[in-house]
Amino acid sequence: MLSNSLAQLSSGSKVTSPSDDSAGLAVSMSLVAQEGENTAASNNIADSLSFNQTQDGYLQQISTALDRMSELAVQAQDVTKSSADVQLYQNEFSSLASYVNNVATENFNGVSLFNGTSLSVTIDATGGAFTMTGVNLSTSTTFTGLTSDNLTTGASAALTAVTNAIQQLASDRGALGTNEETLTDYQDQLSTLNNNLSAANSTIMDVNVATASTQYAQANILVQSGTAMLAQANTLPDLALKLITG
Repeated sequence: MLSNSLAQLSSGSKVTSPSDDSAGLAVSMSLVAQEGENTAASNNIADSLSFNQTQDGYLQQISTALDRMSELAVQAQDVTKSSADVQLYQNEFSSLASYVNNVATENFNGVSLFNGTSLSVTIDATGGAFTMTGVNLSTSTTFTGLTSDNLTTGASAALTAVTNAIQQLASDRGALGTNEETLTDYQDQLSTLNNNLSAANSTIMDVNVATASTQYAQANILVQSGTAMLAQANTLPDLALKLITG
């Protein structure tokens, strides 16, 4: 009893060997394994959220570029502007269109950000998955076609094309927002589950310090009392011998 109490108090666990609670140990191992799997799934979700946030960061910059392109397309239609002025507008417009198309080639850890592919994210320990909606900047003519627009020959048509791109961008950012919201919900769900798994495992494995301390004190008193009684018993033969020889 004394040895067992010491083992529990020093380790903090009431199951210090399989013989203490074989069934409880088996359940605990299963709970710990599931906690680890949930943690891994939560890490996957965190990486996917970073992926989405990176996408949205680029799209914010594209939004700024498209807003400026729409202004240029309107200014190019000013009848008081000379052809040289319009050409200056076109130069800036063309540069921004190239920027929008260059963003389409960006990637996150080797995974394309804007090729339109929907990605499947593992969201729990059983292999459940959530499909993130992809964003297509690479082959969507709504964006790639902007480089062919020319304010010097068709400012009105260019404005229409930019307006369509802005509308598509708004839709894409809305899809990313849905992705992030759903992934955050799954991450919170895993956090709650892991907290409860940890509590369940604690009930099985963690020692009750008050109870173990009481058991230790009881066992210690019994050991000390037994030792004292044994020491006293060992003196009896000596006393008897003294009586005989005295």
